[in-house]
Amino acid sequence: MNQTILLNSDYTFLNVISWKRAMKLVIKGRVEIIKYGDRLINGVMKVPAVMRLIKLIRIIYKNRVPFSKKNVMIRDRFKCVYCGTTNGRFTIDHVKPKSKGGKSTFENCVTSCKSCNNLKGYRSCEEVKMWPKTQLVAPTISEFLRMRMESLGLQDLMKEIFAV
Repeated sequence: MNQTILLNSDYTFLNVISWKRAMKLVIKGRVEIIKYGDRLINGVMKVPAVMRLIKLIRIIYKNRVPFSKKNVMIRDRFKCVYCGTTNGRFTIDHVKPKSKGGKSTFENCVTSCKSCNNLKGYRSCEEVKMWPKTQLVAPTISEFLRMRMESLGLQDLMKEIFAV
């Protein structure tokens, strides 16, 4: 594992950081190591898999998840909403095309593979008889954090750490 999970001092998920950044935080004494990973540095020191900050960082929670290409792909679980493929290169498709007044919002944008996006083109879903197989809604903050942890493959690791 080349990345380290960083938790706030109250054990809430903050981010995934590189192992180099993790080692800097360890050396500065700003974190407590909860679990070590398998990777060794110079055959001597293990890289932490999960760390917890010693001091609490106040997070100003936004009332909504900001719209971005990455966040749309996380919401759609890196899967084409038209054909369901999970491999290949993905793009963002506007359900109502921008040329016809469609906006770049969670309610109008979906993850699409290149072939489905090219097939749909600038036309609406009704014209090409292609409809998204997911709900087009903006995720809440808690749903988004859960989906992000799943996309990074951290759910099982977190369950293992906090198993009582």
